[in-house]
Amino acid sequence: MGPTVTGFHHVKLPVSDVARSRAWYERVLGLEVVIEFEEDGVVRGVGLALPDGGSAGVALREDSARAASLAGFDPLALLVPEREQVEQWRARLDELGEPHGDIVTGAHGGKVLAVVDPDGLEIRLYAD
Repeated sequence: MGPTVTGFHHVKLPVSDVARSRAWYERVLGLEVVIEFEEDGVVRGVGLALPDGGSAGVALREDSARAASLAGFDPLALLVPEREQVEQWRARLDELGEPHGDIVTGAHGGKVLAVVDPDGLEIRLYAD
């Protein structure tokens, strides 16, 4: 048997301000910091994970130019286990005062809700 891939380890997203984005991903999406990346005593990136110990990881890396160039792009879709929970996510975002799009039916028939991070990256909450 040859080499295999069993899933994603993490997705790295560029951000203009690590502390601001870290706070947003923790507060809005409920991700938890598992590691900090320091350079010359300054935190330049963080690794976040799902609070239940799930395998999905998101790394935020300070890179203002790349973050600006990706504004409006949707690089990340987080899996929501049940379609009904997409409605719960909309209610949560409303409670937090976070602007978001409407719930739409995706190309594959799932329900999708988009929210925008501090740098303008569109994060999608997707239920099959």
